[in-house]
Formats: sequence, C-alpha cells, structure tokens
Amino acid sequence: MASTTSGMVPNSTPLAQQIGDLEEELARLKAKAAGPTKHRQLNRLNTRRLDTLKNPGFYADGGNLYLDFKDPPSRNWVFRYKRNGRARDYGLGAYPVVTLEEARELAIDCRRKLRAGVDPVDERRQQRLAQKLERAKAMSFRQCAEAYIATHEAGWRNAKHAAQWPQTLQTYVYPVFGTLPVAAVDTALVMKVLNPLWTTRTETASRVRGRIESALDWAATSGYRTGENPARWKGHLENLLPKKSKVAPVKNFAALPYPELPAFLAALDEQEGIGALALRFTILTCVRTKEALEAPWDEINFTEKLWTIPPDRMKGGREHRVPLSGPALEILAMLQKLPPSPFVFPANRRRPVSKMVMLMTLRRLQRSDLTVHGFRSTFSDWCAERTAFASEVREMALAHKISNAVEAAYRRGDLFEKRRELTRVWAAYCTGPAPAGEVVDLIATSAKR
Repeated sequence: MASTTSGMVPNSTPLAQQIGDLEEELARLKAKAAGPTKHRQLNRLNTRRLDTLKNPGFYADGGNLYLDFKDPPSRNWVFRYKRNGRARDYGLGAYPVVTLEEARELAIDCRRKLRAGVDPVDERRQQRLAQKLERAKAMSFRQCAEAYIATHEAGWRNAKHAAQWPQTLQTYVYPVFGTLPVAAVDTALVMKVLNPLWTTRTETASRVRGRIESALDWAATSGYRTGENPARWKGHLENLLPKKSKVAPVKNFAALPYPELPAFLAALDEQEGIGALALRFTILTCVRTKEALEAPWDEINFTEKLWTIPPDRMKGGREHRVPLSGPALEILAMLQKLPPSPFVFPANRRRPVSKMVMLMTLRRLQRSDLTVHGFRSTFSDWCAERTAFASEVREMALAHKISNAVEAAYRRGDLFEKRRELTRVWAAYCTGPAPAGEVVDLIATSAKR
C-alpha cells in the first residue's frame, strides 16, 4: 500500500483547474498591484466601441481610466481619483491622438504615483510653474517695471508723480539691474542702488525703494518671481538701513505764527491783483494750493454758502465740502466781476492762474520765508491752542485722512455743521484778533451767530 508523507494531504483537484485558479489569482494580484480601481474589471473598452460612440457620457475602462465623450464630439481621456475625499480629474489627452493602449499605460503610471504619495494634478501644476519660471528668466526687471507703470499710470492724478516714476528708475535702478531677470533681483542688488543715496538724497532713495518694491510685487503676482520681496522695508530693509527720519529729519513747511496772522492779512489787503485774492481765499478756507487755484465756478453754491470739491481734485480722493465764511464769499463776489471764465481764479478763458501768483505775492510782502501750504499749519496751531474745537473737527477741516482704521470705519459723516462754526470763528480771528491768551468759548461764539 502506498503511503503519504506525514502531514501532507493529497490534492485531488484536477491539474487543469489548479492552473486556472492560479492564473485567476495572478490576474487579481496584478490588478491589485496596479492600484485601486472603481471597477473590478479592467480593459472594458475596445477601439471599435470607441469609434462608434454616439451618446455623450463618461465611459469607464477600469483602473480609474475614463473616456469623456461630449457633444459636439470631443473624446478625452481622464484619470479620475480621490484625494482627501475630493474627486480630481487628470487629463491624459484626446482620443485618437492618444490611443487606448497609450491611455492605459498613462493610467498605470498615475496609479503608481498615487501609491508613492504623489498627486498627479499637483505634480503637473508644479511642472508648469517651473516652466513658467524658466520662461520668466527672460523677463527683465525693467520690463516688469514698465508693465507696472503702464498698468497704474492712468490712476495717478499728479502728472509730476507720473513723470518721476520712469525717470527715477532710469537714473538709479536700470543701470544696476534693469536688464537682469526679475527673478534674480535680491537684497544685495537693491542695497547696491540704495546705499549711495540713503544718507545724501534720503527722500529720493525712499521713493526709489518703494518703486522697486511695487515693481517686484507686480512681477510676483504675475508669476515671474517667487519668494519674499527684497525691497520690503518693514522687517527687512529696516534692519539694514537707518530710519529716514534719523538721516534726513522732516522739514515742515515754513508757517506764520498764528498771532501774526491778522497783521499779515491786513497787509495782504493792501495788495492788488488776483494773486492776493487767491492767497487770502486759500488761508480763509484752509485748502491746498491746487484745490484753490483750479476751482471752477460750478463747485461754488452761493445759496448754501458751500464749496464742494470732487474726489478727483482732492489729494485723498474723497469729496470735500468747504463751508464758506462771510469774508470768503466777499472775495468770490469780487472775482465774479472779472471777465467770464470757468475758473474762479482765471489766467484767461481756458486755464486757471499758476501757483506762482501766490508765491509772487509773498515776495512782494517781503515774506519769501513763508509757504502757502504753511498757512494750514498756522490754522492747525491756532485751532489747537486758541479754541476748544475737538481735534477731529480740525482734521476734517484740513481734509486729512483718519489714520485709525477703526475710527475711519465708523465716522461716516464730515462734521460739517461743526466745521461751519469753526470756519466762522477762524474768519473772525483772521479779520480781528482775539485778545492774547483768550480761548474761544464755543457756547458764546454760537450765541453770536
């Protein structure tokens, strides 16, 4: 009698069936090794079926591979998978440019990447970004700066400012790194521009730094460079350069002490010409030189005793309502007697007077030490030291922006009625000084209205 080896059980399954089972198991293991599939069955499509499709839809081949058939006819291979619970589609190309067999090979490659922890979509984006950065190496700093200027110059109201942008870059920046790739601009290059200027022409250097920063920000947003901006001041260049105020203390506009103002205006009354009227009107209304000299008559409302300056003529870009005092209205009445012109202070029918008319008036008064803008400081000092008006009323009268963002969000009005009273008191002081040391009593002055 034949015996079997201890512990072994003879396999009575026919050999052909055993081979079939092994082949089936091998196919299962191959499919598992290729990655997760939505459909257990692989290679469900064939070329004949692909060429005869009529109904739009998503046709599965298995192994996350689909043909996206749309109407009008377009057939694109898509590898669809999930990442962090969200479905993602990775395009593999259009059929029949990419054949069925090629699409299957590409799908296998995608499954391998997923097993290795690589997201095909993210990988493609990174590759495209790298290619874009490579192309950007040909984009110079100068090209980026000129593109920035072309994009923004329409919003620059100040013609002088618009002209200075390309001029300062041409003078100080382009000779150093204008032709270099914008992606190559680093802190050392920025410092090479700023170092020679920072202690000798500090204000110019500060503006140049800001313009370099803006051009580099544009380049980064446009995809031509990555990383931190080497021209940034806060937390960066402030560690390498002394503060601007340390090397170039701020010089304020020359201002007349407010106790001398009534006497100055009395002397100004003796002057003839439109320059004297313009200077007096500017002092009484506390506006900036350009806002006064370029004022058209259609901004003046005599009935409401109001002058409304539109946003496009204001430094801050916001409408400014100016209450008109009696003396200011008297000046306007005198100006109405001049030959017709659209401007309150006309040089002729087509344009307003130059700012030089007020400077020449100061020279005739032998006060070349003063500036027109300085009279705003005179008003501010008087308001703070001789009146009980709140500081925000003074700041609104000067059309200053509210520096505190929270306060600015809540302060929607312009304190107009309080400013009208302040304007009246200011005009009274200018034309007849209060006794020395007296603080204006708001209740008393209101009662005299």
